[in-house]
Parts: sequence; C-alpha cells; structure tokens
Amino acid sequence: MVAVASTEAPALRGAAAARPIRSDGPLATAWRRLARNKLALFGSLVATAYVLLGVFGPMFAPYDYAKQNLLAANLPPLSDGHLLGTDQVGRDILSRLVTGIRISLIVGFGITAISMVIGTLAGAIAGYRRGWVDTVISGIVEFTWGFPLILLAVLFAGVLGPGLTAAILAVGLINWAGFARVVRGEVLGLREAEFVQAARAIGLSEPRILARHVLPNVLAPALVMASYYVALGIIVEAGLSFIGMGAQTPLPSLGVMMAEGRNYMMQSHWITTIPGVAIVSVVLGLNLLGDGLRDVLDPRLK
Repeated sequence: MVAVASTEAPALRGAAAARPIRSDGPLATAWRRLARNKLALFGSLVATAYVLLGVFGPMFAPYDYAKQNLLAANLPPLSDGHLLGTDQVGRDILSRLVTGIRISLIVGFGITAISMVIGTLAGAIAGYRRGWVDTVISGIVEFTWGFPLILLAVLFAGVLGPGLTAAILAVGLINWAGFARVVRGEVLGLREAEFVQAARAIGLSEPRILARHVLPNVLAPALVMASYYVALGIIVEAGLSFIGMGAQTPLPSLGVMMAEGRNYMMQSHWITTIPGVAIVSVVLGLNLLGDGLRDVLDPRLK
C-alpha cells in the first residue's frame, strides 16, 4: 500500500499542475471586492431596494396619492387599511411615499447626469489643452465652487420658476464643478501617459484622443462621484421642495411631504418622520455604495 501511494502521489500532483487555473472576469473580481466590504454591500442593497421601490412601487400603491379623505385624516400607521397611516387631509402616506421616492430618484439621477456630462467634458478639455483654456475653465469652476450650493440653487430656481424641471436644471448647472475638478486632475496625469503620447505621435486628432483614450480612463472616478452626487441631488431637491421652490403640491415629493407635516409634529409625527427616515436611509445607502465603488474601481487602493 505504501508503494501504491508513492506512485499515485506524483500522478495526482501532475494532474493538479496540468489543470488550468480559473481566472475570474473583471465583473466577478469587482463583485468579490465589493462583497468583502460589508458596509458597501449593505449600502448597495439599500440603494437597490430604493431604486426598485421607486420604479415599481407606484404600480402597486394601494391608494391614489392625491385622493383626500378628511374622515380618515391623521390615522396612525397600521390602522384602517393604511400601512403607514394618513396625513392631515387623509391621503395614504405609503402611496405618497413610493411616488415621492420615484420623484427623488428622478431628480437625483437627472441632476447627476447633467453635472457629470458638463463637468467631465469641461474637466477633460481643461486638463488636456491646459494653457489659457485651462485657466478660463478653472476660473469658472472656482467661482462656481466658492458659493454655497443651496443658495445658488435657490437663485436659479427663483429665476426659472418653481417645479421639478427648474430644480434639476438649477442644481445640475451648478453641480458640474465638482466633476470638472476631479476629471481635470485625472486628465493632467493621463496627458503624459505613454499610450496618449503614442496616439498623438501617429497623428490622431485631439477629439479622437480624448474620446478613445482619455475619457474611458476617467470614468471610474466619475462614477464614484456620481453615487455621491445622486445622494446630494436628493438632499437638495428635498430642501428646495421643503421651502416651496421644488415640486409643487399635490405632487408628493419627500420634501413636500415633510413640509406639509411639520405643523403636525406633536399630534401626527409620522407624517414628517416617515419621509425623513426615507431620505436619510437612501442617502446613507448611496454614500456607503460610493465608498465601496471607490475601493473597487480606484486602482491605487488595490
């Protein structure tokens, strides 16, 4: 038996050595790195749950979010068929909440899309061209960055008029400065990279170099910032709606719901606390997700 084991062992070692080593793809590797970060995994689950709730929740809302019933006003949660209770005019809070989450996500993603497109293009052009172009764009960025975001958003919304479209445009046209600063810094380093110099040496045009070789390499930090900016857009929209510069009633934005229930905090606190908890949890989830994406996508942390 000893002789058999000694002859089989080299054969087993040879078979194991000949077996190909399994290599995971980039998505599987990224998911494994994200899954090791428990807080980031929790944030991704919370953010995914809110996105699914915002997309599909209004389809299954038990009541019309604008229907009033004064006989059922200020009902507490879990009473008379209303899972989260009713507000001061008898509207179902659950139906209004899922619609408000959809509105907040639309505004947050809309603001981030506008900011990301403008900021990424401006930062890439400034970092690649340098010279007077960089000076002008950086000056505009610093000027915009020096003012409080909520103050400029209120000014823009006051000029454009109240409403969701005005809120998206107002914050989106201000928030691009953060993307521009990050992308410019990345492009300044990529500008002298060997593959960019090689593309320049074979005669490729600057727009082609930016589109094919530079911008794909700055998408990772831009996507990490995007997760934070979606959360920031949700907060700013809620603030604008709270003071009457964002969504208008009867549209149930989370900020509108909090504003409508602030006078009933002592009698019916759930009218304000439920949308407030929703804002805090979705913002927390998006920020934790952003931390996880930074760990996964930033090569300096690998």
